[in-house]
Amino acid sequence: MFEISEVTRVKRFAANTVGQDFAVGDIHGHFTRLQAALDAARFNPSVDRLFSVGDLIDRGPECCDALKWLDEPWFHPVCGNHDDYVVHFDTCDVDSWIFNGGLWFTGLSLSEKKEFATKFAELPIAIEVETAQGLIGIVHADCPFPSWGQLVGELESPESSQRLLQVQNRCMWSRNRLEQKETQGVEGLRALIVGHTPIRKPVRLGNVMHIDTAGWKPDAGYFTLLDLDTLEAAA
Repeated sequence: MFEISEVTRVKRFAANTVGQDFAVGDIHGHFTRLQAALDAARFNPSVDRLFSVGDLIDRGPECCDALKWLDEPWFHPVCGNHDDYVVHFDTCDVDSWIFNGGLWFTGLSLSEKKEFATKFAELPIAIEVETAQGLIGIVHADCPFPSWGQLVGELESPESSQRLLQVQNRCMWSRNRLEQKETQGVEGLRALIVGHTPIRKPVRLGNVMHIDTAGWKPDAGYFTLLDLDTLEAAA
């Protein structure tokens, strides 16, 4: 069984003073389409950075490419609920995973599965990015607390593993904010960037920005690249 290590639950990044920072919605094994979106936005890997809301794998044909992308020094994802299946491949609900696009994983050898699990276990639950206009937070689905500081405190607390598991699961699975159209926002951040729920165009509720515009659906969606400086989608 693989666990997300304590030191990587929250990963912090200083402001990018030489290039641009972008965030992208769920990828789901469509890295060629993502690369095309980056090319269109003139993404420069020597100075720019790409932050991902997670769900790198399942549903698409290029799930195995996730390992190559994780080796790129400019690519920084959080852990999504689909990524978490990989981390716990030996204990998770396999039938549910397969139903939701995880069949590709069953064809891997045990050593390949362990390689994926080890790499994905390094993914943080939350990312902080400094910008000139203020702090940006990134989680896969939602911040389950009214303030970012409370979430960070919970994720970095040495308290019981059961409590931590509950918090992590809500970060990766919750759709309450979007379903209830909650506009309260999250204190302590300029903006919180999330994915998880596919939508036709980006939605902002308070300071929470939902950007999973289903780029993983080749006939129905597109990848939104959100400029973290302007909080606008790249043209």
